[in-house]
Amino acid sequence: MKSMEEMMQAAQQAAETIQKQMNDAQTKLDSIEVEGTSGGGLVKIRCTAKGRMLGVAIDDSLMKLEEKQMLEDLVTAAFNDARAKADQVAGDEMGKAQQGMGLPPGFNFPGFG
Repeated sequence: MKSMEEMMQAAQQAAETIQKQMNDAQTKLDSIEVEGTSGGGLVKIRCTAKGRMLGVAIDDSLMKLEEKQMLEDLVTAAFNDARAKADQVAGDEMGKAQQGMGLPPGFNFPGFG
């Protein structure tokens, strides 16, 4: 029979392993790119699955002073589209990571939620 100290040591090692795997999954999210679009592709925003913006592309046809409000709205919509895609990819990737660790789906590991 294992002593209490051995069980505590095993639990600590398991927690450290899970934390490393969660950190690895977070790092992977920052390397996965998603693209949000609006205006039928007139505005495109690239982000990482972690939500870090990488770039913005705006079609030349929108570069008119009288189109300023529409352009601002399209940039906002493209960013929201990219963010939604990033959240979806992040959820999928974190689900895979948790499954690989034997955690139940949707488990919110403290400090990583």
